[in-house]
Amino acid sequence: MQYRFVKLMVIMLAVICCSCKRNLKSNGQGEVFKGLYSFGPEIKSFKNCDDTHEYWVADSSAQLELQYSQMNFEKPYEPVYVEVEGEKIPSGNDGQGSEYDSTLVVRKVLKITKEIPQDLCN
Repeated sequence: MQYRFVKLMVIMLAVICCSCKRNLKSNGQGEVFKGLYSFGPEIKSFKNCDDTHEYWVADSSAQLELQYSQMNFEKPYEPVYVEVEGEKIPSGNDGQGSEYDSTLVVRKVLKITKEIPQDLCN
């Protein structure tokens, strides 16, 4: 009897957790990514601090590239630390981002700075 109760509670908890996660994504909010962003004529890349994967970047916010450009670097491709809200999608087979496994679609820029935190991204 007690085993059935515990089993039922675990199942109910799993259902609640799954539905909460699904609701977060359906609200249009994406995941928060923290990492290094580099931008230039042929590269728009993001290196995730959490898992060190590198992604092609599609800036649907139209703010990431703009804010990067306003930092007035002497050379392109200088990395900056960013925190962005977005989602990962598979990269297409054609075009510049095709050499990356995934594309990070940026929906919102939360933070962008030249100062790269050593404790987060080495």
